[in-house]
Amino acid sequence: MRGGSSGRLCVRLPRRIPGPILFINQKGEILIWRAYKDNVSRVDWANFSSQVVAAKENRDKPVHAINGCHFVFITVGDVVITAATKDNVNVVLVLKLLYKMVELFRSYFGGTFDENQVRQNFVLIYELLDEIIDYGYPQILEVDVLKRYITQGGARSIDLNDQEQLKKITVQATGVCSWRAEGIKHKKNEVYIDVVENVNILISAKKERLRADVSGQILVKCMLSGMPECKFGMNDKLISSSERGKGPVPGIAMDDYRFHQCVRLSKFDVDREITFIPPDGSFELMTYRITENIESPFKLMPDVKMMGRNRLSMSLQVSSLYDQNITATSVMITIPCPKHAARATTRADYGKARFEPSQGAVVWRISKFRGKVEYKVDADVELADRVTDKQWVRPPITMSFDVPQFTASGLRVRFLKIQEKSNYKPIKWIRYLTKAGSFQHRI
Repeated sequence: MRGGSSGRLCVRLPRRIPGPILFINQKGEILIWRAYKDNVSRVDWANFSSQVVAAKENRDKPVHAINGCHFVFITVGDVVITAATKDNVNVVLVLKLLYKMVELFRSYFGGTFDENQVRQNFVLIYELLDEIIDYGYPQILEVDVLKRYITQGGARSIDLNDQEQLKKITVQATGVCSWRAEGIKHKKNEVYIDVVENVNILISAKKERLRADVSGQILVKCMLSGMPECKFGMNDKLISSSERGKGPVPGIAMDDYRFHQCVRLSKFDVDREITFIPPDGSFELMTYRITENIESPFKLMPDVKMMGRNRLSMSLQVSSLYDQNITATSVMITIPCPKHAARATTRADYGKARFEPSQGAVVWRISKFRGKVEYKVDADVELADRVTDKQWVRPPITMSFDVPQFTASGLRVRFLKIQEKSNYKPIKWIRYLTKAGSFQHRI
């Protein structure tokens, strides 16, 4: 499979998907049934509905085998989308197709997808299934293309008797650049690039780093006219090491990167530059993972002591490690307490801290956290008087935050070049944001 993360599924050889596609609710009731091959009987999918979906067992396994029939499925809210087969199929292709179908339905249903939306849009879903899959083979999955002739309410955005319009859609759907239509015009040519990283850090009670990695994505909002060709470069380790004679250039080593289908992979393999003709609007250009030289935006120094049988003393010192001109927002630190905690008295240098019984923790909220500063919170927790033989298993302190203009991996955009035959000069915007993924400190 090609590295494209959205759009049409591109494979080197045609791969047929399994027989039927099923939409099943949490009770095991079939909401949608679309068969592309007749080798899976009603008894087979009835067994899956009753033994797996309705029984709510082994939902974490994406593939189940029952009496020689394999069911590949994903769970989205209260709907289970399943593909069934008795043949040897490409499971990754099937899962990719199912997830892309969910993205497509959400774009039609206003961003939501649940059982209620399925019941209200039976006709639309069946029509979409017939368009995106032809004789069992994945076909058009481009939202922009499908919305031009499949719409809610039956009102089409084109005249099906207009041969010129139909020809344009056919060219876009089957051409080299199916994700972008010709003749796009914008009054103001702009492109926004957002580098969003989720940093995952786990610190032991002895203050040793047990885990540190970053899951990132590069989001693009394109409002460019015509058919522009974009070249995008980062401080990749291979590029940085080759730029000798230009001074020290910090480089990062990316793992598990995945591109949108518009990216020309052959050019990236040669010169490490991301070359692409972008879709119009917002899309995810690439995702990546980095495991080396991760810089934590915060340092936590906790101190938790049992003061007798009915009292717990807690203190936490938090330091911001990013630059002074950067301010983190929406900072929330959750300090867990024993289950039999009754009440707590808190004192915070900055922000608001209070004991929240519903979470069983002291929650410290800071709306704005400037760089290179240090804050502290103290809490005296009173425990309910009850006898228990079980020792308190201390859950880790967790933290959530948004840090703009900072990347935990050190990734930076080196350049963004845009070429179009009309030679206009677009406005370019580049933003960085680091968010907390799984940020924990054991106590």
